[in-house]
Amino acid sequence: MGRGVAQLFAEQGHQVVLVDVADRILDSARAEIGREVRFARLLRPGTPTRVPEEVVGRITFTADLTEVRQVDFLFENTTENWDHKRALYCELDFLCAPGVPFGVNTSAIPITRVASATGRPDRVIGTHFMNPAPTKPTVELIRGHHTSDETLALIQGLLDRTGKRHIVVNDSPGFVTNRVLMLTLNEAIFLLHEGVSGAAEIDRLFKECFGHAMGPLETADLIGLDTVLFSLDVLCNSFDDSKYRPCTLLRKLVDAGLLGRKSGQGFHRYDTHRGRPASQRHETHRNDDTQESGDRRHG
Repeated sequence: MGRGVAQLFAEQGHQVVLVDVADRILDSARAEIGREVRFARLLRPGTPTRVPEEVVGRITFTADLTEVRQVDFLFENTTENWDHKRALYCELDFLCAPGVPFGVNTSAIPITRVASATGRPDRVIGTHFMNPAPTKPTVELIRGHHTSDETLALIQGLLDRTGKRHIVVNDSPGFVTNRVLMLTLNEAIFLLHEGVSGAAEIDRLFKECFGHAMGPLETADLIGLDTVLFSLDVLCNSFDDSKYRPCTLLRKLVDAGLLGRKSGQGFHRYDTHRGRPASQRHETHRNDDTQESGDRRHG
């Protein structure tokens, strides 16, 4: 998600600092952004022609968090883990200038909780980009308890200039989109786990009967099964409601390192170079999964 947000703003002419934890991840991000820009005209009809080297050249790829000192606006896209985020926001609050707003791209953690880890709660707002960020037309904006009108107007103007629409909602665990979506994904996983249907068939039903662009299990693979699990845990703990209890099959796949597109296999197998089902061949995971471990690719 972070690389997609970086690509989005670099395509619009902004200078971007992309921070991650390791050089190999940054090298992968650099290559992937270049590929996405190169193929944008084919994948997104009507997209202006852009030179990949120019877009990538606007991005500083670094593992040095102190580079955020120079930014005017910060978007955070780290893993959906509250302990990790809380520690990170303490660092970001120290490094960034006092007036810099923080856009929180979380799947389920309440924005007010994130803001509490900073000394600038009025400058913290939820910026829930959808994946892939450069192609999805709308961003869910979440007002925390202390989010100021000025901060909201600032991010709305920034998104307007990138051509993104935005819908403002109030703060709640999961907001609107993921509070509904995670229930849907989890129930689809339960159906697979119980042997009611196969993965390919579940996804086909949603695409062919409801006109969805992707089925729920394909969507889970795109998000990342670890992120789906983290999000369900947040919702389950926040609402103390068993309806958000993650399916045991989801936990099993995450434990096995089968995280979806980013690892090459989740509920389906993928060509890791393009992030698409390998040869359009779907693999079905059931409760009695007997695949050999040698067939599994790990990220």
